[in-house]
Amino acid sequence: MTNVLCLTLSFCTGVSCLQQVEQIPQSLKIQEGESTTINCSYTETTTKGLQWFRQDPGKGLISLFYMTSEEKQNGRLRSMFIRKERLSSLHITDAKSEDSATYFCAMEAQ
Repeated sequence: MTNVLCLTLSFCTGVSCLQQVEQIPQSLKIQEGESTTINCSYTETTTKGLQWFRQDPGKGLISLFYMTSEEKQNGRLRSMFIRKERLSSLHITDAKSEDSATYFCAMEAQ
């Protein structure tokens, strides 16, 4: 029997009140062992950086990546940041039950 993982997605913005940040999909269920990608797009053209977080139920935020360059990887997690397209993605490979969490992207405006 395989476990179903629930990933809840949310977002934060930087200092700019005019900033719009969107994560797609907003919620997601995948089977253990599958891979998935979460996309984060934003409207601000002058971006200092973008950060990915996760939050386990009842706990604080954990920083996964602070992106100022194109790609970073940490184990089964990989993030890409395409500044000119105003897009970042978080890719989870070979999902495990411990990946069930809320994931946030946060844009830091200049």
